[in-house]
Amino acid sequence: MTTVEKPHYKVLGTRPIRHDGLDKVLGRAVYGADIKLAGLSIGAVLRSPHAHARIQSIDASAALALPGVYAVVTGADMPIADDELIDMTEEIVNARFASMRIIAHEKALFKGQPVAAVAAVDLNTAQEACRRIKVDYEPLPAVFTVEEAMAADAPIIHEHLVGTHVGEKVPHTNVAEHTQHVLGDPDAAMAKAEVTVEGEFRLARVHQGYIEPQNATAMWYRDGKATVWTSTQGSFPARNAISSVLRMPVSAIKVVPLEIGGGFGGKINIYLEPLAVLLSKKAGRPVKVVMDRRSVFEATGPGPGGVVRMKLGADKAGNLVAGTVDIRFAAGAFPGSSISAASTCVFASYRFPTARIDAYDVVTNLTKTAAYRAPGSPQATFATESLMDELAHKLGVDPVALRLQNASKEGDRRPDGIVFPRIGNVEVLEAVRDSDHYRTPLDRAGAAPGHKRGRGVATGYWQGVGNKSTVTLAVNNDGTVALIEGNTDIGGTRASIAMQAAEVLGIPALDVHPTVVDTDSVGYTDLTAGSRTTYATGAAAVKAAEQVVAELKRRAAIMWEVEATDVDFAGGVFTNKKAKDTKLTFKQVCARLDRTGGHVATTGVVNLRGSGGGSFATHVVDVDVDTETGKVEVIRYTAAQDAGTAVHPSYVEGQMAGGAVQGIGWALNEEYYLGPDGSVQNASFLDYRMPTMLDTPNIETLIVEVPNTMHPFGVRGIGESGIVPPQPAIANAMRAALGIRFPELPIKPGRILEALDAQGA
Repeated sequence: MTTVEKPHYKVLGTRPIRHDGLDKVLGRAVYGADIKLAGLSIGAVLRSPHAHARIQSIDASAALALPGVYAVVTGADMPIADDELIDMTEEIVNARFASMRIIAHEKALFKGQPVAAVAAVDLNTAQEACRRIKVDYEPLPAVFTVEEAMAADAPIIHEHLVGTHVGEKVPHTNVAEHTQHVLGDPDAAMAKAEVTVEGEFRLARVHQGYIEPQNATAMWYRDGKATVWTSTQGSFPARNAISSVLRMPVSAIKVVPLEIGGGFGGKINIYLEPLAVLLSKKAGRPVKVVMDRRSVFEATGPGPGGVVRMKLGADKAGNLVAGTVDIRFAAGAFPGSSISAASTCVFASYRFPTARIDAYDVVTNLTKTAAYRAPGSPQATFATESLMDELAHKLGVDPVALRLQNASKEGDRRPDGIVFPRIGNVEVLEAVRDSDHYRTPLDRAGAAPGHKRGRGVATGYWQGVGNKSTVTLAVNNDGTVALIEGNTDIGGTRASIAMQAAEVLGIPALDVHPTVVDTDSVGYTDLTAGSRTTYATGAAAVKAAEQVVAELKRRAAIMWEVEATDVDFAGGVFTNKKAKDTKLTFKQVCARLDRTGGHVATTGVVNLRGSGGGSFATHVVDVDVDTETGKVEVIRYTAAQDAGTAVHPSYVEGQMAGGAVQGIGWALNEEYYLGPDGSVQNASFLDYRMPTMLDTPNIETLIVEVPNTMHPFGVRGIGESGIVPPQPAIANAMRAALGIRFPELPIKPGRILEALDAQGA
C-alpha cells in the first residue's frame, strides 16, 4: 500500500465484518423475488418479436377471458409522459423515451420491447394469457450499427427526434447528439508532430453480469398512492422516474429498496416498476413481475458498443503534442449512450497541449444501453491506451515510463475544460513501475510449445460524482448509534459509511448499526452509482456525526456544570478542560442522556456538486497465447488504484479485483452476439461467456492513497476505475506476445487465429 500523508485513524483502514454479512450468508436477506404480500398476483410481459415494427392493433380479449387473469395493460394505459429530463446521476433520461422503453406506444423499436403485460393468479396463467394476446405488426426496416444508422438512406427510428449537432438542431436524424471539445489547434500541432499513431477501434455491447434479474412488486392503494418494492441502485431516482412516466406526484409513490443481487449500473433505470403499478391499479391487488434471463439480455441496458477513431501526435522525446478522437456509440432505441463520460475520460490520463474530442450518440433498433461501471470510459480508453502502447513501440521506450512522462497532475486542464484537483495518477503509475510484477522479467521461455507470452500495461480514469445524500444518526443510551441511509448496499457501503461515522464518534465500527430505508423514511439520496456512495453519503455521515459530538459536548458540559466550549473530544473520550483528569467516554455520556435533555438524533445533508475527485488505476497483465487454438490464458495480473483513503481495505481490494475480472471477460470473451434480425443469440449465462475462477489468476492489488481534498477523510470513489485498464492492457499484452494489434473487442480465439493466418504464422 502506497500512502501519501495519511493521518492515523482508529476505524478507517481496519477490516471489520460487514454489518449485513450474516443475513446474506444465512439466506435471510430479502431480494426482489423474495417479497410476499397478501393477495399477491404474478405478472408477465409480452414482448415484440420485431426489431422495428408499427403496431396496428392489440386484441387482449382472449387473454382477459382466461380464468385467473386479473388485468392486462398495453401502451394505451400508459400516460403520455412529458419531454422532461430525469436526472439518474449517471444518465439524464427523457421521460417520454423512458415511457416508450417501458412499453411500446405506436411502434416497437427493438426486439424484446414490451407491448403488453398481464397480472394473473400464477406465472403459468400469466404467460398463457400473454400468448393469447393478438398483436398486428407492420414490420419496418431496422438498423443495428452506428454505420447503418448514420447512413444517408437509413430508416429514421424516431420521426420526431431533433438531434443536436454541436449546439445546432438537426431534424430527421438518428444522431441524437454530436458534442465537441476543442483545446488549442490540434490540427496544426498534429501536422508538426514528429511521431504519430492512429487507429480505428471497435467495441461490442456487453452485459454487466449481475446474477439477479430485474424485478418489481407494486401495490396501488385506493387513495391514489402506490408502494413499489424493487431491486434498484437508487430508490429516489427510481421514484422520480416512476413519477414522471406515470404522471404521479412523487409524494404519492413510496419506493422500498430491497437487497440487490448485483447492478454495476444495470439497475439504475426502471423497467418493470410502472407496469407493476398499472397492473396493480387495474387488478386491485399487489402484483410482482420478475424478468426471465432472455428478457434481461434483450430488453435491459448493456454497456454501449461502437467505433472510436483516434490519432495521437508526439515529439521525438515522447511528449504528447496533440490528440484527436471521434467517438460513436450506439445508444440503442433511445438516446443516451454515455458519450459525455467517454469525452471526459478519453484523454484524462495525460497532458495534451492541444486536443479535439467529437462524440456521437446514435440511436439504433436495439435495446437502450445503460451504465456499466465507468460508463463510456472503458470503450474510449481502449483506443487511447492501445495507441499509447503503439507510441511506446515506435519510440522504443518503456510503456510505463512514457505514461509517467505525460501523466496528468494537479492543475492540469482536461480537454473538456476541467482543471484537475489533487490526483494520484503519477503515484499509481509509480506503484506499478516499482511492483514485484513489473520488475520481474516475463518468463517467455516457460511457455509450452506453440504458445507465446506477452506483458501489457494500461491506465484509466473515472471522474466520480458527488451529488445529494442524507444520513440520520440516532444515539442510543447504551452508546450504540443507529444510522439511517438511502443508498442501497452493493459493495459493502453499509460498512464504509458506518465506519466514517464511527471514526468521528470514536467508537467501534460495529457499534454503528446501518439501515437502508425507503423513500418516505430518509431525506433525498442519489444513486448507489458513479463511485459516489462512500464519498458523498460518507460525507453526510461525517456531518451528522460531527453534530452528535457537538450535542454530546453540551450534555457533558451539563454534567460538569461548565460551558460546552470547556469540553474537548478525541478518540471517543470527552475531557473537561477545566479539570483535565475529569473524563467521560462516549458510552458514559450516552448512558446519562435522559438526565441531560433526552435523546439525540441528527441529520447530515450534503450536495457535493461536480466530480468526486476522480480515481486513476493502472494494471499490468501477463498472457499466454496458444497459437494453435487461439486460447488466451491470463497468467499474472496486478491492479493498482488510488483510493484516496481506503476506508475498508478489503472492500477496496474486492472492487479492484472485481473490475479487473469483468474487464478480462470484456477483453477476451464477452459480447452481445446478434442475429440478422437484431435478436441476441447468446441470451443466457451458458452462452454469454463470463470469466469464472478457472479463467483468472489471483488478482494482485496495490492500494495507493493520495487523499482527496474534497472529502473530510480524503476518500475517493473507487468502484469504477478498475474496469477501465483491463481491455487495453490485455490487447497490449497480445501485441507483445504476437506482434499483432487487435483493434476489436473481444479478442476471441477466432479473431486471433484469423490474425495469425493473415500474418502467415
